[in-house]
Amino acid sequence: MPPLIYIIIFIVTFVATAALTIGGTGAALVLIPMFDWLGVPLREAMATALLLNVFAMGVASITFVKKGLVVFKLAVPMLIVGSIMSPLGARANQFLPIPLLKWFFVAFLIFASARVLFFGKSAKRDISQAPLKKLIAWGCAIGAFAGFIGGLIGVGGGNIIVPILIGVGFDPKKASATTSFSVIFISFFAFLGFATLGNVNWMLLGVTLAACIGATMLGAYLMTSRLNQAQVNSVIGWVLFVAAAKMIHSLLKSYMGPEFIMVILGVFSLGFWFAGRWVRSVLPVSPRR
Repeated sequence: MPPLIYIIIFIVTFVATAALTIGGTGAALVLIPMFDWLGVPLREAMATALLLNVFAMGVASITFVKKGLVVFKLAVPMLIVGSIMSPLGARANQFLPIPLLKWFFVAFLIFASARVLFFGKSAKRDISQAPLKKLIAWGCAIGAFAGFIGGLIGVGGGNIIVPILIGVGFDPKKASATTSFSVIFISFFAFLGFATLGNVNWMLLGVTLAACIGATMLGAYLMTSRLNQAQVNSVIGWVLFVAAAKMIHSLLKSYMGPEFIMVILGVFSLGFWFAGRWVRSVLPVSPRR
């Protein structure tokens, strides 16, 4: 690839990683379609984005652990089960019809984004203080689902874990931080699934890794020291929505031109926003804190 493409990739990686570190999801879901659009083969893009998740979430988790935001009673079973299921998903990537699965995942992301943005927290108590057995059960179930699906479509699982945790009543900052810690291991084992098939571009990995380190430190600082819970909720919600929009773009680009796709996404975005405002105006909403 020409040097200009690598410069663009560096900038895109920095911006996406900083924003998604705040959301705790890892930047894979945004970076994969962006890399693909810039001419990187899809499975090379998946492998690179997954390994970037490992480094980015590893750096961010140092800050999150120091701040006491990682719920280890949930994170440990989640990462163990997720790490087992993630390479299985990456292997299954070679055989299953991915487009249909991606459309289901887009629907899930849109639902999760609306849930986080327009309805605030789902519970008045912080469920991270639940009994140990309940947290372990949640961790195993969420880890199995997120690990397999994340490995299957190359996203690391964070976009699946965060909205589920917030939906069942987790504090948004703890949900983001706990997911970040788990995504380190889930993404690494998913990366190994792709690496064993020879899908690694080491030049691309070096350029993106340089961008990701500084961006991760910035995102972790903003999440822990500058943003309140409502702001973190907003970042997470819009990250999920942008991820859904990018997946829609990647799914439609084979069938229609970029201008028409942009019109569709523009109308979709406005409709999503106005529908959310209307729902919040007519239904009782749990308070944001």
